[in-house]
Amino acid sequence: MKPENEKLVNDFLAHADDLGDEVTGDVREMLGVVPFIFDVMRKRPEVFALSALADYRISRPGSLGPETAELVAVAAAAGAGAENCLRVHMGAALKEGASPEQVLDVLLIAGMIGKTGVLASSLRQFRDVCGEGEGGRE
Repeated sequence: MKPENEKLVNDFLAHADDLGDEVTGDVREMLGVVPFIFDVMRKRPEVFALSALADYRISRPGSLGPETAELVAVAAAAGAGAENCLRVHMGAALKEGASPEQVLDVLLIAGMIGKTGVLASSLRQFRDVCGEGEGGRE
């Protein structure tokens, strides 16, 4: 890294504790809770500041409203099997104005995609191993 960029990074990281406090407060406001991983990561303030700040900025993109961003997070958490994240983001989606019906629809869509992913992968293997299903469309 160029010396001038190294200085910029070091100057930024000199404020890691303050940035961590601010991001933690903003996340508490946004989600209604502070994820447990924050407690562990705060033991490495420079890593936490960089990681949490990036995640915070990613979670509220300018092109999506907070409700939509939280519904996307619900789908991603469901698809990843991240139960605690799913609970947090369902609550945050409701807090941002999503209805329970919207949350349910997002979960059903995530489940359908998950099922389709399992079937598409496993049935391709079935076709290759068993030679059945030829002539179908990809």
